[in-house]
Amino acid sequence: MKRQEINIRDPYILVHNENYYLYGTRSQTTWSDADGFDCYVSQNLTDWEGPIEVFKRTDDFFATQNFWAPEVYAYQNAFYMVTTLGAKNQTKGIYVLKADQPIGPFELISDRLTPENWAAIDGTLYFEKETPYLIFSHSFETSPDGDMCLLPLNKDLTSVREEHPLTLFSAKEASWAKPVPFAKEEFGMDEDVYFTDGPSLFKDEQNDLYMIWSSWSTTGYAVGLAQSETGSVIGPWQQLPDLLFGENGGHAMVFKDLNQTLRFAYHFPNDHYREKPQFAELIQKHNSYKLINRTDLLED
Repeated sequence: MKRQEINIRDPYILVHNENYYLYGTRSQTTWSDADGFDCYVSQNLTDWEGPIEVFKRTDDFFATQNFWAPEVYAYQNAFYMVTTLGAKNQTKGIYVLKADQPIGPFELISDRLTPENWAAIDGTLYFEKETPYLIFSHSFETSPDGDMCLLPLNKDLTSVREEHPLTLFSAKEASWAKPVPFAKEEFGMDEDVYFTDGPSLFKDEQNDLYMIWSSWSTTGYAVGLAQSETGSVIGPWQQLPDLLFGENGGHAMVFKDLNQTLRFAYHFPNDHYREKPQFAELIQKHNSYKLINRTDLLED
C-alpha cells in the first residue's frame, strides 16, 4: 500500500536492518475504545506492507482506551514499546511493552511508570550517560499549564529510578503556544489550559540538544522547537520563537533515514479519520531548523 492510504496519528519510525517500521495511533479508535497497535514496513518510506497487528489486548486487559503514540526502540537485544494506555475508571499513563522482533507480538512488562494521579501521555525515551530517561507530557487535565516532564528509568525500562518527575518546561513558556480554545466546550474547563504532546529529542553535529513538541497555536495544532542550554536532557530548556510546522498537523518525531538524512515525521491533517503519516527533511538554518521536501505538499 502507499503512504497516502495509511490512516494513523502520531507516526513513529524505527529504522532497523535496512527497513523502516512505522507505528502510530489508529485514527478510528483515537477517541473511543481501542484494542491494539499496528505496524507497517517499508524500504523507501513510500510503499508499505501492512497493517501488521503487533499488539491486541485480551478481554481482561486493564486498558480499554487511549491506545496512543506507540514508540518502539531496539534495545538490549529486544524491542521495547513505550506507549500511553488508559481506561474509563483511571487516568492515562505511560507503560512499556516488549517483543523479540519489531513486528511483535508485544507484551506488557511494566506497571504504570508515571504518577497514578497524573494524566500523562506521549512518552519518549532519551539515553544519556547510560541512563534511559522517559520524557512525557503531564497533560492539561491535571496540569493546566501543560508540563513536559522527565523521569529516569532503570535499565530494564520496567520501573523508575525516582518517584517524582522533573518538570522541564511548560507550554505557556513558548511564545507561539496558546490556550486550547475548546477547553470549555469539550472538557468543561473554565480556566486557560495549555497542552504539550509529542516530544522527540535529537542532537546536531555541534552536539546541541533539541526537542520538538506539539501544542496549540493561533493556526491550530502545531510543532515547535526547544533547545537545552546545557546540552543535557535536564536542561534548562529554551523555547525557540518560530514554529517548525503550524498548519493543522503535528505530533512529530525525528529520525535518520537509510541515507543518514535527518527526517521529520508527522501526521497531517489533524482531522479525524483523515490523518496520514507525512515526511519532510529537517535542515539547520542559522540558529534553528526548517522543513523542506514535505510530502503533504505532494498530496493529490
